[in-house]
Amino acid sequence: MNQWLSQAWHLLRQGWRSFWGAVREQARQPVQAVALLVVGLLLASALLADCLANDLPLLLRLHGKLYVLPNLLNPAALRVFDARLLVEQLRPGDFALQTVVPHGYNSHDLTAVLSGPSGAHWLGTDSGGRDVLARVIHGARVSLLVGVASVVVSTVIGVLVGTIAGYLGGWFDALAMRVVEIVHAVPSILLLVTLLAILAPQGYGAVLAMTLVIGLVRWTDVARLVRGEILRIRSLDYVQAARAQGAGDVFIVWRHVLPNAMSPILVSASFSLASAILVEGALSFLGYGIPDDMASWGGLLNEVRGNVEAWWLAVFPGGAIFLTVTAFNLLGEGLRDRWDPRLRT
Repeated sequence: MNQWLSQAWHLLRQGWRSFWGAVREQARQPVQAVALLVVGLLLASALLADCLANDLPLLLRLHGKLYVLPNLLNPAALRVFDARLLVEQLRPGDFALQTVVPHGYNSHDLTAVLSGPSGAHWLGTDSGGRDVLARVIHGARVSLLVGVASVVVSTVIGVLVGTIAGYLGGWFDALAMRVVEIVHAVPSILLLVTLLAILAPQGYGAVLAMTLVIGLVRWTDVARLVRGEILRIRSLDYVQAARAQGAGDVFIVWRHVLPNAMSPILVSASFSLASAILVEGALSFLGYGIPDDMASWGGLLNEVRGNVEAWWLAVFPGGAIFLTVTAFNLLGEGLRDRWDPRLRT
């Protein structure tokens, strides 16, 4: 067991070093550098969303009592307040260090329903009076979580099926490829909508359900890619030499085959991540994705269907999806060019 864990750790380290080296090389190219900047801002927004957009301040002294990071801890004594009420409650000697956007993603301002961009709400509000900028910032967390987790699920399944099919061949290869073709033949959006309509998840269960459904539907491309790589690698000299020395199939695959197939897998994962974010936005736009009480870029776009005059509900979340998908696709192209010299121009 320790040997397998050590080998798994070695694979992860090798993949990370290769990926990090590719990232540093891409940072030297202007287009990829901009893409990395966009991805970095997206990650920062997802990780620091509660520190960027929140009703409660970062630091508060109220009625002589000091609250540190109430935006994260959400103390019971402050739950009845929003940003406006807190300011009204401040007395001489009290203070509040507000977040950049002093609005929660699910806080309603009934005096500014479907209000356009203004000083109070920089990107406007939705049909419930919720701040669009706050929901765009918090929506980055949902998009990244669904994208990364679904890519992990699809990659694990695709690598497992593709590796076994490509290395063993025979009846398992034929059966696996027929299953791949059947799943791939069904329109993915139709299949995703059907499964989510049957499950009808609520709350964070919707995030989990969407992650699993997207991952279980979109693993076929990874399986076909990995199978092709395994078919190429298994006939190389070092694999034949390991087999001639008496090494078992599991050892050969784990030690020699998979490490040399990591590069195309990582490239595929970067493209799949962009695709998963786009799919999440499309499903939420259709009303089968993230619930309305959670921040989602697709959920904001969904409101445009009944409020076509509210252009800001389409421009800003749509722009966030466009920039994110474009950035990940550019990074994927850069990784592909680095690891496949035949594609370099």
